[in-house]
Parts: sequence; structure tokens; C-alpha cells
Amino acid sequence: MANRTLRSVVVVVAMTPVLLGTATATAAPGTPPGRRLTVETVSNPRPALVSGGQVLVRVVPPAKTPVAVSANGHDVTSSFREQPDGSLLGLVTGLRNGVNDVSAKTSGRGPDQRANLRVTNHPITGPVFSGSQQLPFYCETQAFGLPAAQQPLCSAPTQVSYQYRTTAGAFAPLADPAARPADLATATVGGRAVPYVVRVERGTIDRAVYELAALYDGAPSPLAPEAGWNGKLVYTFGGGCNAGYHQGTSTGGVVNDLFLSRGYAVASSSLNVLDTNCSPIISAEAAMMVKEHFVETYGPVTHTIGWGGSGGAIQQYDIAENYPGIVDGIIPGVSFPDPLSTGGPVSDCRLLERYFAGLGASFTAAQKQAVAGFGSYDTCVSWDKTFASRATATGSCNAAIPVAARWDPVTNPRGVKCNSNEQLVNQLGRDPRTGFVRSPLDTTGVQYGLAALKAGTITAAQFADLNAAIGGLDYTGTPVPQRIEADPKALETVYAEDIVNSASQGLRETPIIDQRTDLDFAGFGNDIHTTEWSYVMRQRLLRANGTAANQVIIENHPTAAEAAAASAYELDAMDRWLTAIEADGSPRSHRQKVLANRPADLGDGCYLSAASRITEKLTYPASGQCGAQYPVAADTRLVAGEDLALDVLKCRLKPLDFRDYPVTFTAADRKRLRETFPGGVCDYRRPGVGQRAPIGTWLSYGDERTGTTPPTKPR
Repeated sequence: MANRTLRSVVVVVAMTPVLLGTATATAAPGTPPGRRLTVETVSNPRPALVSGGQVLVRVVPPAKTPVAVSANGHDVTSSFREQPDGSLLGLVTGLRNGVNDVSAKTSGRGPDQRANLRVTNHPITGPVFSGSQQLPFYCETQAFGLPAAQQPLCSAPTQVSYQYRTTAGAFAPLADPAARPADLATATVGGRAVPYVVRVERGTIDRAVYELAALYDGAPSPLAPEAGWNGKLVYTFGGGCNAGYHQGTSTGGVVNDLFLSRGYAVASSSLNVLDTNCSPIISAEAAMMVKEHFVETYGPVTHTIGWGGSGGAIQQYDIAENYPGIVDGIIPGVSFPDPLSTGGPVSDCRLLERYFAGLGASFTAAQKQAVAGFGSYDTCVSWDKTFASRATATGSCNAAIPVAARWDPVTNPRGVKCNSNEQLVNQLGRDPRTGFVRSPLDTTGVQYGLAALKAGTITAAQFADLNAAIGGLDYTGTPVPQRIEADPKALETVYAEDIVNSASQGLRETPIIDQRTDLDFAGFGNDIHTTEWSYVMRQRLLRANGTAANQVIIENHPTAAEAAAASAYELDAMDRWLTAIEADGSPRSHRQKVLANRPADLGDGCYLSAASRITEKLTYPASGQCGAQYPVAADTRLVAGEDLALDVLKCRLKPLDFRDYPVTFTAADRKRLRETFPGGVCDYRRPGVGQRAPIGTWLSYGDERTGTTPPTKPR
């Protein structure tokens, strides 16, 4: 990938160029600000990124002044309805792909004003900014009850169905939404009881299947909100991480009593499940497009809360960081910071498993655990069994991908590769020598088991043998004897484009409640969702911004009662936090408002039981009452000496110096270590190779179908 420089993509509003994402308009010269006519897009605040041939538009006229609205020269005034605040809201349809002109004009008292807004429309099938779409792409619409679809767009007609909540606490299908079954429960929204009937909509957007759910009291309208909707949206994200090439059979889930019973609407998409699509960029695009469609169906959203665990947490953290505004506050569960940061420990576990099964068979269980760093070595076993295959060529291919279509070095060298990095090809590019996506994975200079050696848990001879024999993984994910090196172009990209989440952009002003269900101990020692990752993100926030006060970590035991109590509290607390920010009319910056308006009862803490939550500062290493309940362990790279931020994919090296070790190595072990580390060992006091500040948010990788969104940076 060639070196690239930042280039602003612009939208034009009355001949004034502004950065991508701004939606403003101009008025007659000399008009006082409070009396200016303005036009803005509501369903997508970025008029250059509109999709689906329609857009919800708000016109704010001077008081009691008639306004006419046109789109591409056609009068659309009749589509607009006056709102309680005096603005006009209207759904403008029939947009063509590419540039469209929306304008408003006053008439009557005073000089006429005219405001022009340029809107760029994209196909509902995408892409908008994520770049070239994967091919082949296998359709799975029938998994959602939709008709079979055709490759590669996988489009299917929209379907609406209804469910109701029974008084026994279950959801049941409802053929007629006007019916009122005897066991129909009620929900309370805004202090008012409403029938607990749910409208569920399914269709296809951005080649994914999307789902919407909200309480129903009549046909939804973007101009007149549903009485059973509280005006807020929860966007759910699903877990995992895999290569893609198929549509997916699930979303983050939308029929959820926690949200619906409180009047929230819920939205998600099959490309918001990271196991279907391990690209936060594609996930951001899908979420933007689905949310836009939701607003065009139900009306303006007060705020959007992100929700989901594991890979769902990755998407929330990364979308809030790089595409801010899609979600306003996030509640990531059992979190990781991004797909690539976990790559080191995951591949390390595959290598350790191979080593301990062979040359390292003499290591005791306690020694294995000390080298891996986790609360239980079983976590490393689980990483190897469940996710290490994602670094291979075909070991994790989804069943939707025909075996005949998969890569084979001899019979099908152009076939589908199921390495999870495939979803990042538009960012990282392909290595022309191998045909695989350039890899940022690196083990050169890593001293496995260093902390265990310093603690006296393993011997000098074991340390030397482990590091000499552990080897690496080649581009197909196959273990090889030698250490591996990252592709320098991949390293350049992942930092410049914030794919390794720096927490320095959108996250610095995003309210975060990190929902940490503790799976490290208490019989869950084989789980991959270890607690140190919450503190990894905190360390990145602290280093980048000087504070992590916008991130709260709340820990709970893995019981249904505690999980339910934590989820209900965290949803309520996030809603109160965002509501207070929105009500803050002070001249403070948004970041200052985020920090100033955190609810007084919301802070770090933990659940001692479902009925007992305490608030206390959480630290790494763990301390206090919560630390006693929820100890926090390490991982392979922390044991190897890396800083808690865990964002160094390839370390810079320093000379191997045996005076740095609290042990004496034999001459033979010294020789082996010199051969293992000919260029030196990791120096984690220095930034990693390629590490730099990111170049900005809302990066575009192009719209190859229509060309209406150019790449942010020339390739």
C-alpha cells in the first residue's frame, strides 16, 4: 500500500466547502443568526453519505414565514409537516445516485432567503465508504424467514411481523397487531402503560439482513413518533471475528425485553456480528445505513446507545473512536479494544500449546500458567481451540462457503481465504507474493515467559528453550520454526488509520460503561474473555487524553441475577448520562460536557451480589474490595514485558544484555538466546514500529459501485 496523505472530502452547501459530515446552509447576507433559514439532513447528519434514495430533512424557517422546499427542482413542500418546535420535517424521496440538490426558499415579509444543501445518495446495497465489497458473497436471507436472494447483492423484500409479550414473560407471535390477547402484558413508557405489542421489521441493507423492533401502536411515521417509543435507540452488536464472504444468519438481536419494556427501539444487522464480518469499518457503514433507515421510518432519535459483548464490544469501541456519532454512548461487555490487539496473545497460545505438547512437556501446570499470564492456563487452551484457526487459510470457513470455493494452494489458489484479516483488505492491501492480506502479526524479539523467569517460576534453561523453540506462524497460519515479522505497510496503516484503537479520537468524548462480567475465575478459567482487556482500553484512554473519566468499569459475577441487575442499572445510567449531556446548554465543549455530566451514582465498582453494588476506583493490578472479589490477571504479552496499553504490534529492539536478567545462563543457553534474538529483544520503553497518531475520523475507502464517495486518501 503506497504512502497516503489526508485529503478532505467535501460537501457543498451554497458554494461553501466544508469537511465531510457537516450539514449546514446559508442565508441572505446580513440576516441575524436567529432569523436565518437553515436546511439539514436528519436521518444521516452527513449529507455526503446518504443511502437508499431518500433522506429525512429538517427546515428551520424564520418565525411564521412560509417556506417552499424543492429537491432537484421538484416541489416537495407537501412532504413536510410542522413540528412542535416550529421546524418543518419531511421525508424527501426519489433521490438519484450521486449528487442531489435540496433547497428551501422563504416568501412573505422581509427579504426572501434561500438555503441550498447538496445531498449525495448511494445505493441501499452499499458501499458508502467501506470500499470494494467482498466477492464471492453467499446469501443467507432464508435464515431470517426472507425469500432466497441472489449473489452478490443478496437483496430481499422487506417483511414486517408482530410479537407480543405474554404475562408469563415470553414473546409470542401475533398475526394481527390490533388484537389484544388475554395474556397480553403492558409496558410502561414515560409513566404511561401501553400494550406490549412489538413491530419487527426485516429486510436487506448494505448486503446484510437488518432487523428493527419497537413497540407498536399504529403504522410508524418519521413525522409523528409512536406513542410507545421513548425516542431513543439501542443498537446491538454481535460477537466473534471471522473472514466473511457470507451474509450471516443472525444480528445482535432486537427482540429484547430489557430495551423494549422501557420504550427503546432496537436495531441491528448481520454485518454487525463480528463473526460474520471482522471489520469495524464495514460494521460502522452497516450501522450508519440501518440507523438512517430507522430514522426515515420512525423519526429523529434523541440518542443511540451501543450494546453487545466480546466482538460486539470491539465494534462499539472502534465505531465510537473512528466513526463518532453513529452511537452516542456505549456499553461494551466482556470487551476487547480492536480485532488486531488480540492477535498477539491468540497466536501466542497456539504456539505455546504446540510447544508444551512437545519440547516443553516438562513444564508444570503452574509454569504454563505463569508463562501464559492468564488466571488459568485453560484460557490459552481455549484461545487455541476457538480462535487461532482465524489466522489460517481455511480452518475457520463458514459452512455457507462451499468447499469447492475455498482456497487451495494447488487446485484453487484464487479461492476464498478464511483468514480474519480478509475483512481488512481495503485497508491493509494484499501481499503480491502470497495473495494474502498483509499481516501486522509479529513475534520478533518477544521474550516469552520473561515475568515468570524474573519471578523464579521457570528456570533459565526453560526460558532459553521456550524462546528458542516456540517459532511462529506463516501467512497460512501454519506453525514454522522461525519467528515472524509484520508487513511494514500493514503496520503503517493500522496506526495511521486507527485500526489499532488509540482511544485518541471519538472515544475521548464518548460516554463508556465497560460491562465486565468476570469469567477469569470461579469455574470459568477456560474462557477467553479475560478482565485485563478493560484496563487495556483504560490505559489507552489515559495515555492519549490524560484522563479516562469518561470510562466506567463495572464488574459482576457470571450469574443470571447479577447480569440482569448490572444490565438494567447500566442502561439506565447511560440514558441519564446522555440526557444530562443533551440538556447542558453551557458553552463547554462536548468533551467537557461528557466529563461534567456523568451521574453522581455512576462510577467504577462491582456487584457483591445481585442486590449489592459498591462503588470504588478499579485499578490494575486489582485492589480494594472489588479487587478481592474480582482479581485481574495478565496475558502472554504482558508477561513478555509489554506495557498495559498492549498496542505494540511490532516492538523496537535493544541489544540482548544478560545483565538484565536476575539469573545466570549457561554458555549453551546464552548461545541459544543469541541465535534466537540476533537483532535484539523487545524494548517496550519505546513506541512500536510504525506507531503514530491517527490521521482522523470518518475515513473513506471509496464507493466502487457509483464512485460518489471518493477515498479520503489517494491510493
